[in-house]
Amino acid sequence: MSDPIALASTSPTIGLPLLIPGQAQKEFFVNQALCLLDALHPRTVTASQPAPPQSPTEGDCFRVTAPAAGAWAGYTGTLAVRIGGDWHFVAPREGMQVFDLSAGHAIVYRSEWESAAAPAEPAGGTIIDTQARAAITSLIQALLAVGILATEAP
Repeated sequence: MSDPIALASTSPTIGLPLLIPGQAQKEFFVNQALCLLDALHPRTVTASQPAPPQSPTEGDCFRVTAPAAGAWAGYTGTLAVRIGGDWHFVAPREGMQVFDLSAGHAIVYRSEWESAAAPAEPAGGTIIDTQARAAITSLIQALLAVGILATEAP
């Protein structure tokens, strides 16, 4: 007779809670998973900040920045999702990308959260070619940093 299959308590990609045979209050775990999917599906965060807002709304999703404080203490770098009147934290995965609504730009996780900085614009004058080349190089580096351009051919 073969050994029974051992399953983890969470899904491997975004850590959704899984049901366990004989588990009490299964609806809690299913509802929690559905709320996490609902919050993370649009792949947006309301803002990146170190502490919870004063009046959070159900389903709000924030990126926790340093120095994390209050109910978010100890969760720097995670995504905080408001579910059932409490904060639930999702650890980012390598390559995860979200759009920060308050900052107006995308951020990507590569061992830490990163965003592309805007390159300096050429100012004109006699050295415009040098400035234009520097701006193009800076733009390419920014696009590489957020994963829009590949570092190697597929």
